[in-house]
Amino acid sequence: MKRSRFPHDMTLRGMVKRVSGQDVHLCHACNDCDMDIPAKEMDIPLSSLVQLILLNDEEALHCRTVWSDSVLEASRHACKRGLDLHAVITALREEKLRRDGY
Repeated sequence: MKRSRFPHDMTLRGMVKRVSGQDVHLCHACNDCDMDIPAKEMDIPLSSLVQLILLNDEEALHCRTVWSDSVLEASRHACKRGLDLHAVITALREEKLRRDGY
């Protein structure tokens, strides 16, 4: 197995796992997490947000979904399979603030 020359996975996906402790590969793409959150609060559904993270797509840092407090609160119990989406969203928020110098 080839070892990375970097001590940590520097991808968006790696950052989310490192900061939140959540492995978004555990997502089954069942879309259950989108059911109890008002659509008007999300420009990107939570299930799609997870897919953006898996693809290391920086759009995950800029979408309105990440910055909605009602989405953040509802995400605590959104995943029926135990993926802590609250921790994932919090990690995205922290990373965006870090990059913006806050």
